Amino acid sequence: MAENHRTGHDSGTPFGDCHVRQVLGPLSSKWSSLLLLMLAGGPKRFGMLRRDLPDISQRMLTQNLRALERDGLVSRTVYPTKPPSVEYALTDLGWSYMEPLSRLVLWADQNHARVRSARESFDTANPDS
Repeated sequence: MAENHRTGHDSGTPFGDCHVRQVLGPLSSKWSSLLLLMLAGGPKRFGMLRRDLPDISQRMLTQNLRALERDGLVSRTVYPTKPPSVEYALTDLGWSYMEPLSRLVLWADQNHARVRSARESFDTANPDS
């Protein structure tokens, strides 16, 4: 099996059972990266996350936080107050993802205009797409 010299990925791995896809799949959702970046600023309560991401529904926020908690990137702490408050924070595993995520954010920042231009060119050339 050949290893790709640029990515280090074994190109002979069947993608149907690819551990990279299994790990990165949930992290590539529309909201996961934003939630992780927000939690890098410190623990946050559910309401604060919802307020800072006004476009996300309560259901979608709950689903994304649960997925991140399931993957061990986020911890959930319930405080016995009235009403109960719930706080989310990055775990050690979540913190370990911050460096590669920061690089992706930097890349997106540096290339968003090029991506937008490519999309506009594609849409112009393919109006029925």
